[in-house]
Amino acid sequence: MNIIKSTGTFSFFTIISRLLGYLRDILIAIFLGAGPIADAFFVAFRIPNTFRRLFSEGTFNAAFIPSYSSLLNKKKSENFANNIFSLLILGLLFLTIIIEIFAPLFVFLIAPGFESDYEKMELAIKLTRITIPFLLFISLASFFSAILNSHNKFAIASAAPIILNILLIGVLFFGKILNDKLVYYLSFAITLSGILQFIFLFFFVKKYYSPHFKVFIKIDQKIKTFFKKLLPSIFSSGVTQINILVGTIIASFQASAVSYLYYADRVYQINLAIAGIAIGTVILPQLSRHVQNKKKDKIDLIQNKSLELSLFLSIPAAIALLIASEQIISSLFGYGSFDEDSVKNSAEALFYFALGLPAFSLIKVFSTFFFARHNTKTPFYISLVSVLLNILISVSLFRQIGFLIIPIATTISSWFNVTLLFLILRKRKLFSFNLIFINTIIKILFASILMGILFYYLINFFDNKFLYEEVLKSIYLIGSMILGIMFYFFLSIFIKAFKISDISLKY
Repeated sequence: MNIIKSTGTFSFFTIISRLLGYLRDILIAIFLGAGPIADAFFVAFRIPNTFRRLFSEGTFNAAFIPSYSSLLNKKKSENFANNIFSLLILGLLFLTIIIEIFAPLFVFLIAPGFESDYEKMELAIKLTRITIPFLLFISLASFFSAILNSHNKFAIASAAPIILNILLIGVLFFGKILNDKLVYYLSFAITLSGILQFIFLFFFVKKYYSPHFKVFIKIDQKIKTFFKKLLPSIFSSGVTQINILVGTIIASFQASAVSYLYYADRVYQINLAIAGIAIGTVILPQLSRHVQNKKKDKIDLIQNKSLELSLFLSIPAAIALLIASEQIISSLFGYGSFDEDSVKNSAEALFYFALGLPAFSLIKVFSTFFFARHNTKTPFYISLVSVLLNILISVSLFRQIGFLIIPIATTISSWFNVTLLFLILRKRKLFSFNLIFINTIIKILFASILMGILFYYLINFFDNKFLYEEVLKSIYLIGSMILGIMFYFFLSIFIKAFKISDISLKY
């Protein structure tokens, strides 16, 4: 396996999905803006989408792949997979029914601030009942993705989320015709996309595994071990998503704050998907095998290279978001119902999220180092403390600072999380820097700073082109970003912060 090449494959489809996601959110901003209807829809979407991220973005892999990969006998591995598949169906079906029945209570728990607005609460409940079946199908689709990833087949699994964005964009093109019914059609499209992703992945996974639902399941030690690892891995690998969910709960007490956070969250997610989720997903199968075979040289090489690649992608992205948070939000979403105040508030949230972007990515990578060793408990305990820290900061300062305390608290708690993960890895001698890594990171920082200077100059040079009323502002943003990325990439090659030869190396 080659980390850069495999990450590139995974990232290619992820980027397509996220770019379509941006188009989707631009259309949502035009038709819904950042008002009460948007808040209700985003809460209804947040509930199943959080489960999707918790299950699909490397979290399920963390518990499943090491266990599945350790079963060298195909019959044993298929039996294990079918047992897990059957238990997932039963558990997820039960959870879906419970949420459908108790949707009012569930929405209240996610958005307690909506209680003061009866119409917004009622709309959020109705939309949640429509979108919840997505949870069942997307979680089972994530199970199929884990099977494919176990066999180092990353393209299909990373392409599946494109279906969601295509369906939502298709509905949004009829936004003017649908008017007030638009949010209902969007919610139905979310559930339909879950069903289609399940069918899509089922078609491809049959080559490696034949899914069979089993009524009677023998709960052996392997299954017990898997579920003992699953819950901690969901919490630890998905800590950024849990922090965002906590933020949604707190933000529901301030008008339109849920929407501001949603739009800000959407912007940095494309980098997190590549610099954290893609790398963590790609390295886990091979790293697990090297750990099992005790190949220390291979382990050290993969861990250093994955960390290097994560920082290579996340540091310049963070700098760019810090420099042009308002211009980026305005260019992406500043149209139609998304007014200037919405741009300003979302941009401020994005600025503080950007400070934590490298940490969000490193959590995924460092956690994978533990998961490959069948250890999900250590990241879990660290994540638990991190979430509690996030809640403490957010709740104690929300009245004084408002919704902006949420991205600030998320960033602080994420850097705290990364620091603890790193210190424990070092203490247990599970990770060590090699000389190449130290040298490369210095070069990455140098290239990132120079890229930031160029990007700052470009943004200021086209300053009057980024005014809210400018129609072509997105063109100037895209042009500035392309120039910045090209400069960073070629400078990195020139100073050897990134080597083309790494693409063909086997790790």
